[in-house]
Amino acid sequence: MGIELAVRPYQRRFVKPLHTAHGLWTWREGLLIRLRDSLGRVGYGEIAPIPWFGSETLEDALTFCNAQSKDWQVETVPDALPATQFGVGCALAELVEENSAGYEPAMPADSFANADICGLLPAGEAALDIASQRLAQGHRTLKWKIGVHAIADEIGRLERLMENLPNHVQLRLDANGGLSISQAEQWLTACDRINAEPQTAAIEHLEQPLPPNQLAAMQEMGRRYQTAIALDESVATLTQLEDCWAKGWRGVFVVKPAIAGSPQRLQAFCQTHRPRLVFSSAFETPVGRRAALSLATRCAPTSAPALGFGTQGWFADNWDTLPPAELWDRL
Repeated sequence: MGIELAVRPYQRRFVKPLHTAHGLWTWREGLLIRLRDSLGRVGYGEIAPIPWFGSETLEDALTFCNAQSKDWQVETVPDALPATQFGVGCALAELVEENSAGYEPAMPADSFANADICGLLPAGEAALDIASQRLAQGHRTLKWKIGVHAIADEIGRLERLMENLPNHVQLRLDANGGLSISQAEQWLTACDRINAEPQTAAIEHLEQPLPPNQLAAMQEMGRRYQTAIALDESVATLTQLEDCWAKGWRGVFVVKPAIAGSPQRLQAFCQTHRPRLVFSSAFETPVGRRAALSLATRCAPTSAPALGFGTQGWFADNWDTLPPAELWDRL
């Protein structure tokens, strides 16, 4: 049975550029794909690469999609295109009611209305003001980007922030691999000191303090400090996740399904090894978000940490309210 693959590029502008250790992120670019078979059945997927995070480029993904004929026979997408693997895998799951991998179609977006979602804080001083807004929205876990400003200033802001948070709240710190070893040790020392105070909010983990090529150093820090360390950039793709698992990492893995690779393979890995997972957004459109959240519900236990999908409202459009077919027609 032939399957037609159609693709439409998109651009979304952040309401305010996102500050990360990699610089300012102003526009989110990606591809929506539509698979249609000879019976007229349709499945939508999203390819949302982040090349500086470890995925393929948008150009690589578009080249692959454009090379497929209108009689495409579901050719295997290479591992070098993990975001493309995710988009095609999700679209195929939606297209076909049942397949040999047992991967289920994405659940409706409103199935996640009561999920525990981590709220995002902007980098810098603005986090102190936005935190109260996130709490008022019902978030019990918050995430703050660090490694953007001077370390002494950021640690000072952290201490002020923690003083103002209720003690039932947890905070995640995300360094995007931008710290040196000495800076990571300063942060972990500060985190351990804060976590030793039982009456204050807790720091859940320090996310990717060092670059991916310093896994051994992060393993050593994990043995020396009480605050948990989570891998993010180190496990951007399923191949990297499998490699870090093979090298003995048993701490937290932050997984962005939209760039990890095949959703079927990721689900199988999780069911086999039961790793400690935090599922996180790659700032997808609602098409990729719904598929990623659906995958998260099947891979993570009910006691899993808050989902890192507090990304709605970060874009200067109304796409979050649109169903896939309507969003496709707008592009």
